[in-house]
Amino acid sequence: MTAVIQRTAPEYPARLGATPQPPPELFALGAVPLPDADLIVAIVGARAASGRRMALAREVAAELAAGGALVVSGGAIGIDSAAHLGALDAGRPTVAVLAGGLDAPYPPRNRPLFDEIIERGGTLLAASPPGTAPQRRFFVARNAVIAGLCDATVVVEAQAASGSLHTARAALRYGRMVAAVPGSPGCEALLAGGAAVVESAADLLSARAGRPRQPTARLPEPGSREALVLDALDGRAPSTGPAVAARSGLGLREATRALVGLELEGLALALPGQAYLRSPLAERLRVGAQ
Repeated sequence: MTAVIQRTAPEYPARLGATPQPPPELFALGAVPLPDADLIVAIVGARAASGRRMALAREVAAELAAGGALVVSGGAIGIDSAAHLGALDAGRPTVAVLAGGLDAPYPPRNRPLFDEIIERGGTLLAASPPGTAPQRRFFVARNAVIAGLCDATVVVEAQAASGSLHTARAALRYGRMVAAVPGSPGCEALLAGGAAVVESAADLLSARAGRPRQPTARLPEPGSREALVLDALDGRAPSTGPAVAARSGLGLREATRALVGLELEGLALALPGQAYLRSPLAERLRVGAQ
């Protein structure tokens, strides 16, 4: 049965209540009051995420949860699901904040995950009453609730127009920490704006202690396969693998291997459609090397 938590109730989450104009009421399935912790972290990101980034989200969530943190996310497929599963891997509860009403949790394909969250002592939460269809405006409001519940928001993978960036911007408005994993356009934009670099639980804890991790990527050796491919990339216009191979003078297999290596170093960004951009980090390193 859905519980209603009024803004004036003692069960209302304190961090969310401290934000400007918090929702007047919340709707919950599962644990009420919500699970609490000294550190509450949102881990969010793309629905159409890469397998590598989903594995990283799950690992970071498990590390944080094992250390006593509460992991919060949005219940979507992709990075959100990986974050919830990581917390469950660690034997800890997690909170999923959903858009729309809890009588028909969205997305329907994640119903087994939602059931497990409740069974394992977690909570499904919404700011919209039962019967509310999941429309775009409710996702934006949902993202603000996620940010308000948490001490820090980690964006694992995001394109330039990703909804995860709404969560990050809300966190910044609330004076909460924002962190990002290098290697995708949206995350690189956050890092350029001062977000902390996070690829592990230790990175986040260090950043919160005032010791943020510094990017360690370097430009490839001049004349190397990776350097030729990096020179063939553009920072604004995406290029496909064959186009990069043609411009670099390499074979397609060599160029593809170099692109993967550059992506792992955060120097190239993989876009939908198997296209690539030179990353803002690479641009900064190139300027600094001149």
